[in-house]
Amino acid sequence: MRDAAKSGATKKAQDDFMEDLEAVNLAADWADISQGLRKDLGHQLHSQWIKPIQVGGIEKDTGTLDLFLPTEFSANWVKDRFADRLSLAWKIARSEVRDVRIQVHPGRRQVTDLRLHSDGRRPANDGADTSMMAIGADTLGDTGFTSSVGLDPSLTFAAFITGEANVLAFNAAQRMGATEKPQFSPLYLKAATGQGKTHLLHAIGHSFLQAHPRSRIFYCSAERFMVEFVQALKANQMLEFKARLRSFDLLLVDDIQFIIGKASAQEELLYTIDALLAEGKRLVFAADRAPQALDGVEPRLLSRLSMGLVADIQAADIELRKKILTSKLTRFAPLEVPADVLDFLARTITRNVRELVGGLNKLIAYAQLTGQEVSLQLAEEQLTDILSANRRRITIDEIQRTVCQFYRIDRSEMSSKRRARAVVRPRQVAMYLSKVLTPRSYPEIGRKFGGRDHSTVIHAVRLIEDLRQRDADMDGDVRSLLRQLES
Repeated sequence: MRDAAKSGATKKAQDDFMEDLEAVNLAADWADISQGLRKDLGHQLHSQWIKPIQVGGIEKDTGTLDLFLPTEFSANWVKDRFADRLSLAWKIARSEVRDVRIQVHPGRRQVTDLRLHSDGRRPANDGADTSMMAIGADTLGDTGFTSSVGLDPSLTFAAFITGEANVLAFNAAQRMGATEKPQFSPLYLKAATGQGKTHLLHAIGHSFLQAHPRSRIFYCSAERFMVEFVQALKANQMLEFKARLRSFDLLLVDDIQFIIGKASAQEELLYTIDALLAEGKRLVFAADRAPQALDGVEPRLLSRLSMGLVADIQAADIELRKKILTSKLTRFAPLEVPADVLDFLARTITRNVRELVGGLNKLIAYAQLTGQEVSLQLAEEQLTDILSANRRRITIDEIQRTVCQFYRIDRSEMSSKRRARAVVRPRQVAMYLSKVLTPRSYPEIGRKFGGRDHSTVIHAVRLIEDLRQRDADMDGDVRSLLRQLES
């Protein structure tokens, strides 16, 4: 009996890992397809309609791949204009795909209706969209808040890994969700895809509800705000729409870059912001660009969005990427991942944190399913697509130029025979960075530094590694140079 149960559990674990592996492979294929469509369609069209697509699974019998969008409106729009192009792209990327099916994500169809009857009861809901939702005590009647409906339970402050790139945004988000009234509002989180702005939005919601259990939260995407506005306008329900918006204690709006066109919708958001601020309510917006870079947004709304604190989340540097990978390893204990593999992933997968974690998941899933040990060779073999998409080839010439500018020395000193400390140390730093950031061998690096012997390069690399451990100034210099070269 125990053997049968154990066998069943093992098979389920293997099936789960196969599903995870398939999901990661689909995500990698979608990253390539999406990048190609971005070049064809341009940034604005791609950001508004293609970027929100989520990839589902493939039906083995029919070869149909599901593509999900957050709203009925966006699903129909993409289906009408891009279905053929998406189908062709997926057929080229994966031979088993014979068709694509574009629809609203089924998980988006269940949400409590935001309207109230006069007696406080909520009307029945027939497939409303969860991208626009009310969360709070009155959502659950008189029982108080017992679950964060619509907020991902895994996206909390405790699960957010901080570093120099995101510490300002993290601290500002914590203030926004705390019991005490923040010194600034609204908070505007600006970050590229996959850097953690949506994570912080959800974390603010969780923290605020913990501090204010009877409060009401309004969470939506900017696109959904516009759709709801138009629907209320057509149904002659603008008074109810306005009253509902202005009854919340915390307003969370994601992807505000999509609030383009529809001057009347922008105007209503502007008035809502003013009304909530006047009552001391809290507002948080997230976007992939600064307020001043938003397209098609009227100046008054831009002014409101930027009047509080604009917190920029920079691309995660190599140290932060290592911390994120290390934190994720707790899920796979007691499986061991060698330090050189983590270092390789952190150095190579640099585009965004989501791809970095996906790469780790794929590698570990493959190792567990095949019974192989996690190694550098396995990582290079199994993560080819992700690595090639992320790899920006940094040259030794680029490293030398950047180091010389940083230390304010002439470029010729990289190859000179001078032994002055002001020249030797930058040269050693450049050798160290050449070994860390390029695939060049020690002899190849030596030749680029005035024909020096490979032993000189080895000495320089070991010396800088040691100095980084003992000398905070040296470590700071190297960190700064790494950020410049990897950006």
